[in-house]
Amino acid sequence: MRLKLRFDSLKETKPTEYASRFLFGGLVTVFAGLIADHYGPVVGGLFLAFPGIFPAGVSLVEKHKTQREALAGKLGIRSARGEAGVEAAGGSVGAVGLVGFAMVLWRGLPTHTFSLMLFIAAGAWIVVAGLFWWARERL
Repeated sequence: MRLKLRFDSLKETKPTEYASRFLFGGLVTVFAGLIADHYGPVVGGLFLAFPGIFPAGVSLVEKHKTQREALAGKLGIRSARGEAGVEAAGGSVGAVGLVGFAMVLWRGLPTHTFSLMLFIAAGAWIVVAGLFWWARERL
């Protein structure tokens, strides 16, 4: 699968769907804060790392694909689930990239400026995620 940007899909998303993503992300953040209050910031940070928007986003991808297929006169459930699966794979690759981002910041912030390390860490995220996606495609 080739990576590409599709801005036309932004028109498919309704304001209520954006609101549900915002609400779900906020609830996950509040939940992580409560865990951090009770168990400490290290454990709470693990839960905050859970992307609050991911489950809502994947379900919307499946819903929109099913609707597009229905307009074309097809059932489309299998292809909608496949598209949601690709979205999930992309989220996983992004999460692996965040590990590279975090490691660069963790090692570099004590001795370098924040703005420099943020730039380098973003580059590390792109490289790690890109390599992981490339390896996923090859294997």
